[in-house]
Amino acid sequence: MKDPNRVYWNEQFKILQDTWPKTNNFEKCVEICLTLHEMVHSREVAHSEYWSFEDELWSGMSEESFRKAFKGEQSIAWKLWHSARIEDITMNILIKDEQQVINSNNWLHRLNIKARDTGNAMNEEEIEALSKTIDMQELWAYRLTVGLKTRHIIKSFKPEDLKKKIEPSRLQRIIDEGAVVSEAKGLIDYWGKKTYSGLLLMPATRHIFVHLNEAFRLLGKEERR
Repeated sequence: MKDPNRVYWNEQFKILQDTWPKTNNFEKCVEICLTLHEMVHSREVAHSEYWSFEDELWSGMSEESFRKAFKGEQSIAWKLWHSARIEDITMNILIKDEQQVINSNNWLHRLNIKARDTGNAMNEEEIEALSKTIDMQELWAYRLTVGLKTRHIIKSFKPEDLKKKIEPSRLQRIIDEGAVVSEAKGLIDYWGKKTYSGLLLMPATRHIFVHLNEAFRLLGKEERR
């Protein structure tokens, strides 16, 4: 039986995907985008009545399951950290040209990690090391903070922002700040082809949804051991 929450999420995403490039019905699209975004974050992001995939994941997850890295796959810890880093980078550098959340309020120290990039180029040993050391509760708090900032950005959008292209200087900022390492610079090329609305579709909503679904799969795999 299909999960009705996932069916609903995918249906709403398809509507947004088909409508977002146009400026008509702009307010409705913003509403859908905010709904999709809040469903892939804790309910505390929007104090919403909608189902939260993130809350569902955290409620059924032990610390052992959170940190477990299966051979050939990343851990749940890595997936949650990675998707938050991607959101932080794309929303705060590429769209707003503002400071990343990770560079404020001593977040790296609080998270108990040194990596400030997206983790795309990490090998298995590096993924395992991050998964063992990252602070579980501070990661939850970091994701919440990033999500709250993104919601402000979405709410500030105007119809004319939809088709804006990413400024090259902002792509360079990502490199200068070490947010993407040279081995993963394909991300820079990928993001450079996006419009602002494209970044809200992927990664600010769909990318997080994909990694949460992968995390649920890993959680089930760990429980069957």
